[in-house]
Amino acid sequence: MPPMLFRLFAIVLVVLLAVLPVLAEPAEDLLHALETVQHDAEVLARIKTAIAPKSDPIDVTVRKAAQIPTDEKYWAFRPVTNQTPPSFEDAAWVANPIDAFVLSRLRAEHLEPSPTADKRTLIRRVYLDVLGLPPTPEEVAAFVADDSADAYEKLIDQVLASQHYGERWARHWLDIIRFAETNGFETNTPRRNAWHYRDYVIQAFNEDKPYTDFIKEQLTGDLTGNIVATGFLSAGPLDEVKSPDIVLTKMQRDQEIGDMVATTGAAFLGLTVGCAKCHDHKFDPISQHDYYALRAVFAGVSHGERELPDPGREARVAQVEPLKQELASLRGKMLRLARDTQPDGLLRRVSTMENVDRFSPVEAKFVRFTVKKTDELEPCIDELEVYTPGDNPANVALAVNGGVATASTVFADNPLHRVEHLNDGRFGNARSWIPTEREGAWAQIELAKPTLIDMVAWARDREGAFTDRIVTDYEIAVSMDGKSWQTVSSSAKRHPFNRNDQLPALYDAAQLSPEEAATLKDLQNTEGRLKMDIKRLADGPRVYAARFTQPEPTYLLQRGDPMMDKQLVAPATPQFVGYRCDMDAAESDAQRRIKLAEWICDARNPLTARVMVNRIWQHHFGKGIVNSPSDFGAMGIRPTHPELLDWLATQLMDNGWRLKSIHKLILMSNTYRQSSAPDEAAMAVDAGSQWLWRFPPRRLDMEPIRDSILYVSGQLDLTMGGPGFDVFEPNDSYVHIYIPKTQFTRAEFRRMIYQWKPRMEQDHTFGVFDCPDAAQAMPKRITSTSPLQALSLLNSPFMMQQAEAFAERVKAEAGAKMEDQVALAYSLALCREAKADEKARACELANAFGIVEVCRALLNSSEFVYLN
Repeated sequence: MPPMLFRLFAIVLVVLLAVLPVLAEPAEDLLHALETVQHDAEVLARIKTAIAPKSDPIDVTVRKAAQIPTDEKYWAFRPVTNQTPPSFEDAAWVANPIDAFVLSRLRAEHLEPSPTADKRTLIRRVYLDVLGLPPTPEEVAAFVADDSADAYEKLIDQVLASQHYGERWARHWLDIIRFAETNGFETNTPRRNAWHYRDYVIQAFNEDKPYTDFIKEQLTGDLTGNIVATGFLSAGPLDEVKSPDIVLTKMQRDQEIGDMVATTGAAFLGLTVGCAKCHDHKFDPISQHDYYALRAVFAGVSHGERELPDPGREARVAQVEPLKQELASLRGKMLRLARDTQPDGLLRRVSTMENVDRFSPVEAKFVRFTVKKTDELEPCIDELEVYTPGDNPANVALAVNGGVATASTVFADNPLHRVEHLNDGRFGNARSWIPTEREGAWAQIELAKPTLIDMVAWARDREGAFTDRIVTDYEIAVSMDGKSWQTVSSSAKRHPFNRNDQLPALYDAAQLSPEEAATLKDLQNTEGRLKMDIKRLADGPRVYAARFTQPEPTYLLQRGDPMMDKQLVAPATPQFVGYRCDMDAAESDAQRRIKLAEWICDARNPLTARVMVNRIWQHHFGKGIVNSPSDFGAMGIRPTHPELLDWLATQLMDNGWRLKSIHKLILMSNTYRQSSAPDEAAMAVDAGSQWLWRFPPRRLDMEPIRDSILYVSGQLDLTMGGPGFDVFEPNDSYVHIYIPKTQFTRAEFRRMIYQWKPRMEQDHTFGVFDCPDAAQAMPKRITSTSPLQALSLLNSPFMMQQAEAFAERVKAEAGAKMEDQVALAYSLALCREAKADEKARACELANAFGIVEVCRALLNSSEFVYLN
């Protein structure tokens, strides 16, 4: 090889080896090969240095002493210090130490604070900021009229005591921990019992639970009787499509635990711990060994459904039977609207999810369903329904209505497939009947008394999870004595079964009148709710939370590859904050999590308090003192007011880690009470208001915009807790399909925190307002401006509906006089009186197009959607 070419090859090799880690054995082989090609002492020395095997920064059994990084960029790892507020001779503006720290920085930047905002602006700011709802005109008037010295403090105490405080601030926390109620990935299937965790967070904030208790419960709640809190650990996505492929299985588990580690580090410590998975962190003092030692803490944690304590079981079960009857009556009405007769006069082919056989009314005491043929295996039927004629059909087959189910045979001793499931009012494969024979099997319902009937409904699995064991040839017969039988329907009335044929819809909208179509939609929505309620009550309370087992061994993975175990790692906390908690490799799952929680909550940990007070500050002022709220590392943004940050962190710890104490300090400060009005000279120095010479105005988040619209229109349902409402059309497909609703009822008019939250899907109207989709954690929302936002607020069906409801409210409450209607509309929407020119233009618009257009314009105004 020519010398120049060899040197070029060697230089390229050195560069590559500096970037890519190479195992010792391959490195030695490579070195030997190079020596045989040409001896070049200088080049070989450089190669030897580059490829020499490096020892791990922390050995498996012997760890370096914990130490605090000294570089200035690692300021957040230093202990919190109790800062003394600056003092001023002209301290009239300083209401509390927060103002002193802020004023000190303002003076350094040659800026002065703005005047105090007027009382109407203040009460609207406080309500929307703390509660996510505007004040009523009566609340505004009372605050404006209160001239007492402590009027503002009473207002702050009132809003912090409100139950709506937890509803607003829980949303911020749920963004941080990527909470959603579906699994994500390609199936994105629902987690119907994940809502318990959302309610736990709301309650914890309302109770002003000490932040350290809040942390410990989310990591170890199963050990203290609060399993719901461990929903924190299972809040992230889960790839539920399993495979016998060991590579895929290891990758899925790696992803599951890695998500827990990254979220724990970001949420509580404000660090990008996940960046140390494949190598030592490039910017922060977090080694790859630190990452896997922390990961070992979660080695026994996985996702899953858990049973909850059920002290009210008897009362709960008593609610099931009336709901079954309600569902049966509703389904009868709904099935009456089935239009599945094809142009040739035959019914559609057999479906796995719903089949309806109608016939002329006949009196019967016995109804028998006989299986003549299936597509494969023994047949399966999840529920056999028998309905009476008329506008209010009753399912007389139900056991609760006196129906008795019998069958030719039953499949072994399987609790999922029993005869009594034929008429128990429950649906799905887990509550079905399977006989032992494939052909000739029959299922029979003996009615409580001879009854006139005209319809039978049946299916293989109405939940849609199974498509095998389909009955393709059948006969339905009735009898008065159980001996003489009359056939009333059969598969001869249907198209032959062919799995590959397209299945026509059971409900053909083209064959329904507009009134029938609207009725059907309401019935289907109610059916879905009743099915969920019955399942919830019958199965008992369950929660989607963390499950715990004996921890599996944890290995440091070469380059983060789940198939490349490098060395066994014992659980431990990271060492970068000056102290650590080592654990034994045989430590139980519970002890691992307890020790991690204690380490995070230790007052010596400089990150925990700093990170949380910064998050509180962020949501009051629009940006944090550290504007990278989940990255306090070297690549994060340095604090604008570092002394203030440490003073707030000290206050949090000194006040028993209670968050409301920090809220009150901030809200009572003159910094918070400033006007948001612009000042040309100040804008030239600090256009972003980072030094807080004014209250930084900002657009409201999606949730308070929607909640406020419903609130001022008089439509908001303030019911707290429980399963959320759905803004998507119901469906039970294996791969869940999300089709946004375009028509809304009172069921969807609760606060947005209670919307059933799917991952990677957005509300049709308000999703364009930068709402996180929970695919990743979102510690800080972006604020964009787009035409879609304006169009959604102006023209969406939801907004048109609410503008009309708003108009109806002002007409009902203000009377027939247009000026009074306009005045009330302004008071409700903007918390102030209309100016003379505004009132004149609004009346002109209302006289020309109706008060509804004035209401619509107010809901679209910048003043309505901005916090000033």
